Amino acid sequence: MSDPTPDLWRRVDAYLTDTLVGHDPVLEAAVADQRSAGLPSIEVAPVNGKLLHLLARISGARRVLEIGTLGAYSTIWMARGIPDDGRVVTIEAEARNAALARVNLERAGVGEKVEILVGRAADMLPQLEGGAPFDLVFIDADKESNTVYLDWAARLGRPGTVVIVDNIGRGGAVADPATENPQVIGTQRGLEMLGRDPRFDATALQTLDLKGYDGVALAVVV
Repeated sequence: MSDPTPDLWRRVDAYLTDTLVGHDPVLEAAVADQRSAGLPSIEVAPVNGKLLHLLARISGARRVLEIGTLGAYSTIWMARGIPDDGRVVTIEAEARNAALARVNLERAGVGEKVEILVGRAADMLPQLEGGAPFDLVFIDADKESNTVYLDWAARLGRPGTVVIVDNIGRGGAVADPATENPQVIGTQRGLEMLGRDPRFDATALQTLDLKGYDGVALAVVV
């Protein structure tokens, strides 16, 4: 068995994408527009977008909360996985990113399913308290605030709510106890919270895909 190399895992990712995900002009246009606008290339890989879509369907989600919209690539995937009368609430800190996200959502035909809240997630999340619980929560924003976002995921969810946290591998740095990188430390604190907080039952997987060596945590609110 070959040890993974960047060339090998990218070839495997391309094979899996071609075989299981295929090509979607709307999603590809969303990424192209994001690049043209100078947004960072930090959206999920196509195989992970399809995973979010399938998790929304498997969980029977009707209400989805996304923390970190960027250009709405992952938002589109999840909006396609919920019923026509379902709702995705997505929070984006940058107004410029939110404006591009709206264009991409409308072009994808899911604009009516999605509400974009513009502002810092820590400020926006309390405004959602008291509403109907969310069935699925996707956390993909500043890693330093992962514990804050996980706390709100539990508070805004219900028993059975699915919680996904992206970018938990940090290229392997997540296992470094001496790290001084605030993003890695935030990721570690989030994982430790998932492991000890009785509101969650969780696991995590390392991933190798188009975006490189990383990982994803998957939890259920209990």
